[in-house]
Amino acid sequence: KVAAEIVKQQEGFFREGVRALKPLTRAKVAEAIEMHESTVSRVTSNKYLLCERGLFELKYFFSSGVAAEGGEGASAEAVKAAIGKLIAAETEILSDDTLVDLLKEQGFDLARRTVAKYREAMGIGSSIQRRRQRAISGKAA
Repeated sequence: KVAAEIVKQQEGFFREGVRALKPLTRAKVAEAIEMHESTVSRVTSNKYLLCERGLFELKYFFSSGVAAEGGEGASAEAVKAAIGKLIAAETEILSDDTLVDLLKEQGFDLARRTVAKYREAMGIGSSIQRRRQRAISGKAA
């Protein structure tokens, strides 16, 4: 029941990938399947879901959300994926403020400090650190 409800709630993820992951709480799943939240938590511990996109721990699908276009919100994982993609594709080092603007164009409404928090959680250095690293490696900034 729990896995089926997760798949139902996160249908966008299975069709489009991590950028379509929605914020989801154990309480929302528990209410939908008429079980207690602690049961959902216990059931999802150390359980995995294998799909075309890979192997994911069930807990992966529970994520806090941030404001997004259309008022529905976006998963923190979707935002992290967008940040990672922008930084991976940068030719010129992007500041957190620039990342905020680029993410806003993609429909994510975030504060600069939120972008910084997610970037740090992903192990990506600040623009200054990335600029220094690029200089050390010999690439032009």
